[in-house]
Amino acid sequence: MAAATDKRGARTGEAGAGGTPGERVKSLREAMDLSLRDLAERSGVSAPMLSQVERGETSPTLAVAEKIAAGLELTLSQLLRLDEGRHVVVVRAGDRRTRKRRGHAVDELTPPLPGQRADVSLHTLAPGAATGGPGDPPMHEPGSRETAVVIEGAVDLFIDGQRHELAEGDAVTFDADLPHHFENNAETPSRLVAVVAAGLRRG
Repeated sequence: MAAATDKRGARTGEAGAGGTPGERVKSLREAMDLSLRDLAERSGVSAPMLSQVERGETSPTLAVAEKIAAGLELTLSQLLRLDEGRHVVVVRAGDRRTRKRRGHAVDELTPPLPGQRADVSLHTLAPGAATGGPGDPPMHEPGSRETAVVIEGAVDLFIDGQRHELAEGDAVTFDADLPHHFENNAETPSRLVAVVAAGLRRG
């Protein structure tokens, strides 16, 4: 499928995603660590239908493809690779995957590409809010490292029983598979960018 440019976002097909829509759905689903049942619940498309699409046994209608795209947190254009640029993925500000929970807002800055070993996210903490609570992602895989940069306000990092105070402009790198969380104990909102790289540490 020829690459084209869209005004809203771009995603690359050169990063390991399959060439057919079905292969692409499977690659992206696995990159997000979703089972067929998970994606069925998120998209409203049955697991048997998803399985048929992934195996290339059927071609989804546009309506079904749009539901699958929504389940993968993509636009239809992104899923069908209509807005790609070769070797380039642009995530527009309005297209970020976002979630909010009790004063903690997360914007995912990297797309769920197959084989991706690092993720970048923007965290906004209201006064008194913290990361690592119910609804947040599970602990990172063994060997992961995280680097966080405070870009606004101040936060406290609690890791392995220790507290580290971080002010605006400070950066910290730590073993992300240890129990940890950030807290905003100030009276103003704080923001930090976190980069998690999987499986870097050995031993």
